[in-house]
Amino acid sequence: MNDAFFIGALRLLPKNAWSRAVGAAAHAPMPRRVTQAAIRAFARAYHVDADEADRPLDEYPTVGEFFTRRLRSGARPIDERPGVAVSPADGHVLNCGRIENGTLIQAKGRRFSVADLLRDEGEAERYAHGAWLTVYLSPRDYHRVHHPVEGQIVASRYIPGHLWPVNRAAVEHVDDLFCINERLITYVDGPLGEVATIMVGATSVGHITVRYDENLVTNHGRPGGFQRYDAAGEAPKVGRGDELGTFHLGSTVIVLFAGRDIVLEPLEEGAPIRLGQAVARRSRL
Repeated sequence: MNDAFFIGALRLLPKNAWSRAVGAAAHAPMPRRVTQAAIRAFARAYHVDADEADRPLDEYPTVGEFFTRRLRSGARPIDERPGVAVSPADGHVLNCGRIENGTLIQAKGRRFSVADLLRDEGEAERYAHGAWLTVYLSPRDYHRVHHPVEGQIVASRYIPGHLWPVNRAAVEHVDDLFCINERLITYVDGPLGEVATIMVGATSVGHITVRYDENLVTNHGRPGGFQRYDAAGEAPKVGRGDELGTFHLGSTVIVLFAGRDIVLEPLEEGAPIRLGQAVARRSRL
């Protein structure tokens, strides 16, 4: 389909309401035979590796449960070397690099502002000389997101917004795509300094949930907000590779590193990447 026509047609679609409807349909109970047939058809169409799932395909009660499946134990080894950050998800490298003049790359010829992404000038200033990695999750990928670093969750922010798709056509043609789509940001402070993991919503993503706060749920008509966790008491501690949250379908994750001394691994744009794979390291420990 012509990209301009595709984007134009999407402007007319009530994307948030559509996404809520898709999410609800995916988790709606259906006759067992229908559910099994739908899951198997999806797995074949998108070449999902069923052997990595935590249970046989026929044991998922809904299509949504299959979309949000966990992996079997040991399927994704986590790089445990000191001073290393890992990929938060399975997917493909959309892009990565150093943050320049407070901006990062969306696509060739398109940059966007860290301040707009985080919706906070003060937070953005801390990342002004850091680095970033963007991972795109396709429909075939594992849909759970994990912490790229160990440390303490110090804050979170839910930013309501649109739900444009995050495929190639949209990334190349929709200005400030990741700044206008809804997103959920988790800030972790640890051995690599402060790291922000940003789960970006997209068309057909029913909603996003996180493990550390059951009240943080996106695309439910709730207002956004900033939550700071008390380091003296309630701030959750997490390990590298621990589960952070779930896309109830698929989307994109952006990881921002605040440290000037963070060195990215030589990752190629478009290359496949797996949860637990080293993506960055601290140049001095």
